[in-house]
Amino acid sequence: MNKVTVIIPTYNRASFLASTVESVLSQDYPDFEVLVIDDGSTDRTREAIKPYLSKINYLCQEHKGVSAARNHGIKLAEGEYIAFLDSDDLWKKEKLSIQVRFMEERGIKVSQTEEIWIRNGRRVNPGERHKKYSGWIFDKVLSLCLISPSSMMVKREVFSEKGLFDENLPACEDYDLGLRLAKDYEIGLISKPLIIKQGGHPDQLSKKYWGMDRFRVRALEKVLGDNPTSDQRRLVLRVLEEKCKILSQGALKRGRMEEAKEWEHRFFVTIYPTEVQQRKKENEEKQRRR
Repeated sequence: MNKVTVIIPTYNRASFLASTVESVLSQDYPDFEVLVIDDGSTDRTREAIKPYLSKINYLCQEHKGVSAARNHGIKLAEGEYIAFLDSDDLWKKEKLSIQVRFMEERGIKVSQTEEIWIRNGRRVNPGERHKKYSGWIFDKVLSLCLISPSSMMVKREVFSEKGLFDENLPACEDYDLGLRLAKDYEIGLISKPLIIKQGGHPDQLSKKYWGMDRFRVRALEKVLGDNPTSDQRRLVLRVLEEKCKILSQGALKRGRMEEAKEWEHRFFVTIYPTEVQQRKKENEEKQRRR
């Protein structure tokens, strides 16, 4: 049994896939298996992957989305640790060796590394709002995704404890998982950039869908149903209110009056009153126990 399972989901990325797989096979850490999950590609992916079939496990599925592809890999994984790599990103050769040692020395279940960003073929510097943090970082990951799948490594047991990627989210599935992990686990950060994220492609999910906060609101609502602490609940409600207001204002600018009202009502009529009632019940339960 290998120590690490590397999961590479791919969909119509034949032009990137060979370089991505080679960046894994050239790791200076030997104890890993590779699962490439083809999410129903219609391009030349099968031809691109053919030279590596003796060194990897290549599996195909119907086109169901990146979350389903990653989940397919998680269910088949045999490694103690699971690492993900998007099929347009690259790893530095020491990525696995440094990350495994880092996690074992600290006894943590989740970690990630710093990144090098390439956009449209040029290196760019991440903005301040994309700064990564280490430790108990739930408050830091509420606004946007700060835990990158291509840089993360997770003990396999964590997915039994917290669940898999949400296949009902067409985008922001990484944000959703990041929230669930940061809520209950310390997140280790390796300050050395060990991955190269290549972005700017026209088919990226961030470009495919408008109003990405729509999906973040759904993820935040899920956290409220996952027994957050009182401090976590307070933080989530604050961010939920902000995002619902942003979505309402965005709909107004587009002349979508009914949609604007729906987003405003979603927080002030549905979410917040429900939370007030929940707190009331909790306080009454505490009083009875006394």
